Amino acid sequence: MDDAMTDTARDLLLDGFGRIRDGVPEVVDGLSVDELLWRPDADANHIAWLVWHLARQQDDQVAHLAGEQSAWLDDGWVDRFGLPYPPDAHGWSMNSKDVGRFTVADPGLFGDYHAAVHDRTAALVQGLDAEGYDRVVDAHWDPPVTVAVRIVSVLDDAAKHLGQAEYVRGLVERRR
Repeated sequence: MDDAMTDTARDLLLDGFGRIRDGVPEVVDGLSVDELLWRPDADANHIAWLVWHLARQQDDQVAHLAGEQSAWLDDGWVDRFGLPYPPDAHGWSMNSKDVGRFTVADPGLFGDYHAAVHDRTAALVQGLDAEGYDRVVDAHWDPPVTVAVRIVSVLDDAAKHLGQAEYVRGLVERRR
């Protein structure tokens, strides 16, 4: 990857992650705790869990790429949220009962936490050069997973979960 392509990749990734950063507060703002925890059916994910999970997966994977500990643990977000999960939980492999145990006292935590995660994500992306994008982070796949591929995967996952949360918000608003 040459310098121009690296700059283009950086700009595109920062734009994509910026859209997630802007969308997180928009999807939770103005909703009550009950609305954030409303589930379309007993096995569906609610907005609060979806937004938390999108931030946690981004935080966890970006921290791994950067060789750091997650903001969740390092900056005390785990204590501020006070969730009924182990400190290293991020939502993968959780079942419907686990989602149902999710609680939130302060809806503002979602935007604040994700903003901190976004800052770490932007710093990682800003610091990558062509060699950094090409670094293999998981050789168990064919082809092996590079930093570039993992970052796109993180962005894709965050966008999907934000879209799901936006859809549930639409259902919540129609119930009013």
